[in-house]
Amino acid sequence: MTKKTGPSLEWCIVRLSDDENWWIDEISDKENWDADDLGIIDPKQFLHINELLDSMGEFGLDSQIVDDAFFTFEIKEELKGGKIKLVRVRDSLLKAEDMLFALPDVLDEEKGPYADFLNHVSQIRVTMLNELIEFVEPFTQEEMEEVLSEKNNNDFLEGRRSHFSVELISILEFVPDGFAIDADLDGDDKGENEDDYSDLDEELVDVSDKEEKLLPNEDLKWEEEEDKEKEATPYEGGAPDEQG
Repeated sequence: MTKKTGPSLEWCIVRLSDDENWWIDEISDKENWDADDLGIIDPKQFLHINELLDSMGEFGLDSQIVDDAFFTFEIKEELKGGKIKLVRVRDSLLKAEDMLFALPDVLDEEKGPYADFLNHVSQIRVTMLNELIEFVEPFTQEEMEEVLSEKNNNDFLEGRRSHFSVELISILEFVPDGFAIDADLDGDDKGENEDDYSDLDEELVDVSDKEEKLLPNEDLKWEEEEDKEKEATPYEGGAPDEQG
């Protein structure tokens, strides 16, 4: 199995799809990776994910498990057709100062680092639910996985591609049908409900002051006027004007 320190996974070429997710078109390690329907989590999506993970800290989130689960990439250059070349960086996803793309380590889908990570956050999410909701009987991880599996199967049958960000956020925001998180029960020092991200779009406006970090190459000619027009893309100013 390819190691994270190995030389073969060094770059990938990505494009922004109509579903506002980034998908990999080409990858350097063709031996271990199949680029067909292979998604990658963009910086804005991970900002949301990191907010959700942060609420898990008091419930025992292991940051090392999070870091081990992803390969990290940064923007290298813009290519023709609205595509972008990303290059590998060996940075901690949670501690990185630059905004990074995150490719889950699914080389071993059942026992690999990303599978361990999903199991870890699923356990914590269930613990949180049982802490914040008065169930008649304790809610179980098996019950949550059954609901999510049914949703994934329905999406597959309806021809919707499964993106890593959708899969992960569905776990981190999961609440059983018929229940809701009581904001008073979750009124810790952060003063926010881990499931209440209605103000997320406003918070993400702050990402604009980090655009320089998203564009390390001066050859990327993404002008300020184009940036303002692209506020609805997965990260302000980061998406090329042309979509593949």
